[in-house]
Amino acid sequence: MDTAKLALEDGTVFTGRAFGARGEIDGEVVFNTSMTGYQEILTDPSYHGQIVAMTYPEIGNCGVNDDDLESRRPWVRGFVIRELSGRVSNFRAQESLAGFLARHGVIGLEGIDTRALVRLTRVRGAMKGILSTADLDDASLVDKAQKSPGLVGRDLAREVMPLESFTWEPGLNRQFLFDPRGAGSGSQAAGEPRAPTSRRPHVVALDFGMKWNILRHLVDIGCRVTAVPGSMPAQAILDHQPDGIFLSNGPGDPNALVEATQALRVLIRTAAESRGIPIFGICLGHQLLGQAFGGKTFKLKFGHRGANHPVRNEATGKIEITTQNHGFAVDPSTLPADVELSHINLNDQTLEGLRHRRLPVFGVQYHPEASAGPHDSQYLFDEFRTMMG
Repeated sequence: MDTAKLALEDGTVFTGRAFGARGEIDGEVVFNTSMTGYQEILTDPSYHGQIVAMTYPEIGNCGVNDDDLESRRPWVRGFVIRELSGRVSNFRAQESLAGFLARHGVIGLEGIDTRALVRLTRVRGAMKGILSTADLDDASLVDKAQKSPGLVGRDLAREVMPLESFTWEPGLNRQFLFDPRGAGSGSQAAGEPRAPTSRRPHVVALDFGMKWNILRHLVDIGCRVTAVPGSMPAQAILDHQPDGIFLSNGPGDPNALVEATQALRVLIRTAAESRGIPIFGICLGHQLLGQAFGGKTFKLKFGHRGANHPVRNEATGKIEITTQNHGFAVDPSTLPADVELSHINLNDQTLEGLRHRRLPVFGVQYHPEASAGPHDSQYLFDEFRTMMG
């Protein structure tokens, strides 16, 4: 097996074994604490520009299948794990993790001390890095890592958002078919919405790098869904005659999305205030709402990525265990008085949700559509549906 190295901008170098593709890439090195859902992580467009390390020690035992994709391809720049499972054992598996990454040109690294990497990241913060199977010279790799662009100030959403609008039909209802030959296969049928279908409100979803499970949830609550590029101007969005407007997750620095923030200000004034059209944002969408309200966003030291983050609902006092994936946050001290803080992260007290006091506009920093889970926060989709009437 080929040697691969991960070099960080602080001069630290980890040496392990390559799997998946071969080559050399740069990216911001981050970690995810999820014990399951590696396929969803790989195909989440919010990870574009990042090298992701998993804290769980063995990865790949379930293989990969078409049903659990969150987009059309993996978006991580590189994938770092402690140990690659030598056997795929799941009736739904259609491909091994190594084969999947190789087919899509993603470099994998196994056999390093991921605990040491995570501890270093927590102390020094997320760092720029180089993952390579081509150049194995430590000094050269560190120099490249230091000169790589990083994420701050980059509009990475434009590189993952769709070029054209599209409609979405499948919901959450899935039927997995057992293959007696042992290979396993799954097929996803279009889900029947849980809400009555006599009136299906039309949601226009601004796609900045949206996970497909968000679209499935919107269909599941009884909506017709049109996804549009996140760069679409406000008037073009209104021309779709939405009953609700959704703002998706996505990668990169929200400060770089100046045009999107300006368009959102128009939508808040024209759609929400003048027409009563609800607006709901998740992750990057939440950050853009904060900016549109006049608030500021900042980069977290090492971000929140995992499926076990505790968040308190300030209205009810209930604690939700949430899935998160973000490296930026909204500064609550910069928000105006007519925006309330609806959810707070209990690990570091950062803002996890905001809501306008008069207008039907709200957002959360975490992922209520979580796949593979948890599902404590799915009620937010039902609330969005209720707002649309």
